[in-house]
Amino acid sequence: MTPNRYFAAGAPPLALYVHLPWCLRKCPYCDFNSHAASGAIPETRYLHALLADLDAQLALSGAERPLISVFIGGGTPSLFSGWSIARLLDGIRCRCQLAADAEITLEANPGAVDAGHFEAYLRAGVNRLSIGVQSLSATELHALGRIHDPQQARSAHAIARRVGFDNINLDMMFGLPGQSLAQAQDDLMRLLELQPRHVSYYQLTLEPNTAFAQAPPPIPDEDQLCDLQEQGTELLAAAGYRRYEISAYARAGYRCRHNLNYWRFGDYLGIGAGAHGKITETAAASVERRTCPSHPTAYLTAQDRIDGRSYLSDDDLVLEFALNALRLIDGVETTLFERHTGLPLQRIEPMLARAHADGLLAAWPNRIRASELGLRFLNDLVQRFDRLGG
Repeated sequence: MTPNRYFAAGAPPLALYVHLPWCLRKCPYCDFNSHAASGAIPETRYLHALLADLDAQLALSGAERPLISVFIGGGTPSLFSGWSIARLLDGIRCRCQLAADAEITLEANPGAVDAGHFEAYLRAGVNRLSIGVQSLSATELHALGRIHDPQQARSAHAIARRVGFDNINLDMMFGLPGQSLAQAQDDLMRLLELQPRHVSYYQLTLEPNTAFAQAPPPIPDEDQLCDLQEQGTELLAAAGYRRYEISAYARAGYRCRHNLNYWRFGDYLGIGAGAHGKITETAAASVERRTCPSHPTAYLTAQDRIDGRSYLSDDDLVLEFALNALRLIDGVETTLFERHTGLPLQRIEPMLARAHADGLLAAWPNRIRASELGLRFLNDLVQRFDRLGG
């Protein structure tokens, strides 16, 4: 047992992430583990690998804990047939307990969907869609290297609603190359005309190892980005969307439970190429990080699809908790730190006090919550919880 750790309330809630890594074309800004399909996707073979991966994960952790959510991400999961998604979810149900109200999300791209696929996903048990719109401007979509046009994006949402999906998230980006306040406002207003239940409104960032990093386009500066986000938040609030995380806005009752579990430092299993998980073992008072081979070919051919296992140190736990929990607009209850890290609150009280004194944290002790200043300079705030880099 690790000294000074005690999970009095048991392990945190458990979710499952499933990674389907193929897409039609790699976008120039994308740093996710996605791979352009060069031919037919080996759906059946990959499905067998996923379920074998899940068996191995459960052999280490046990299948007693119910799953509160399943998230099928990518890549472009909507490239997979309805039959494959149904077999995947059937396999998960045979191996795991799903909570009665489990949220089951599938990511889809407007250039890779049709009514038949959506109907099959709904029958399979998917009850939430996340559609990668990114922009409703033809010019911006071209600049982002997207394969769809604005009408395909609108059509994807309309078809999903028509076949019976109610809980739908639409992704939109801001801070695009050369984007002005007026252009961003127009883009977001077009999205709001669709009246989705949830909007992910997030900033374009130039990540290493992407095409944009090699040949950076002209993007707004820091002050302009702050103005763009503030404008977007105001427009979304006026349309009835409550901001509950840095980039997440929802109508009442439609917050993403899977992502909330991440942000509240819950546990999750990760299966698929490049997936990773975080698992709490209360008896050993340990928190384990697991990883899978990144490349689809390596994942498919691996005898052991868990290719990395490590245990988080106390310093790791503190930093990862801060990285997640401080993204939430309302923060988290102070007691959550002890429940989900196993560490005493005294471990971070000096850090909390200093951040509060500098105006980066709102008043506590009942909640750990970033102030408006802290949200604006979130990286600086999180660094206060990094003993090695802070």
